[in-house]
Amino acid sequence: MTDNKEKKPEWLKVKYNGAAVREVAEMMKGMGLNTVCREANCPNIGECFASRTATFMILGDKCTRDCRFCSVAHGLPLPPDPDEPPSVAKAVKKLGLGHAVVTMVTRDDLPDGGAGHFAAIIDEIRRVNPNITVEALISDLKGDERSIDVMLEARPDILGHNVETISRLYSSVRLGAEYERSLGVLRYAKEKRPDIYTKTGFMVGLGETDDEIMSLLRDVRKTGCDIVTIGQYLRPSEAHVPLDRYVTPEQFSKYEIQAKKLGFTGVVSSPLARSSYHAAKSFSETANN
Repeated sequence: MTDNKEKKPEWLKVKYNGAAVREVAEMMKGMGLNTVCREANCPNIGECFASRTATFMILGDKCTRDCRFCSVAHGLPLPPDPDEPPSVAKAVKKLGLGHAVVTMVTRDDLPDGGAGHFAAIIDEIRRVNPNITVEALISDLKGDERSIDVMLEARPDILGHNVETISRLYSSVRLGAEYERSLGVLRYAKEKRPDIYTKTGFMVGLGETDDEIMSLLRDVRKTGCDIVTIGQYLRPSEAHVPLDRYVTPEQFSKYEIQAKKLGFTGVVSSPLARSSYHAAKSFSETANN
């Protein structure tokens, strides 16, 4: 097992654009908004903020689950903010986005898991930004088909739900989640609305084998999923699940080749890849494929 204090390899070192991070962060704070970029300590924050892109994290900054890989705070969130839909729509316009990515904290405390609030945000984004494409990254919504239907009726161009890791590691890494339930969300969405692209993402470096990664890719592809992202797990703190290994860029290239052979039309596979990394590009590649 890799020592978490081991020096990061060169391919994981990124430049931190402090000025860009402060500018976008202050704008978001002034509008009462959160980004997963900051809450999840994304390594790409400098690059993305410098290019005036950000992934909005809605429904608060506290998650009702406590996954052992994630740095988003765990606790009882506040009720949904009625001012959030117009604030997100205005921020999208201010940033000049052509492709907006919105994700959420898991809200097991809400009857619909937050789907109604999420749908209202998509509607408002489109009202204020008529020509935009929208990518919605949802929780598993407890697998409730009525809640998934609410999201599908909002017509996001992409509906994403991350499987995060292989089946064997769910009980130790994804507390409160279920592997088959996550696959079920992707399967139901594609069967109900085949015209909406589906997307998922997962991490490597948690203790999985390459054979297990291939099994995961096959399981996801069987749901009809169009786009997949594969990235390196980076341990947020000593309290989180230990890092098992650093995967080389060459191995990530092999994962990409294998995923494309399985039929995924959009694949982002690299050490720094995250769910929303190069999201507009992968959407364009999929839409034009």
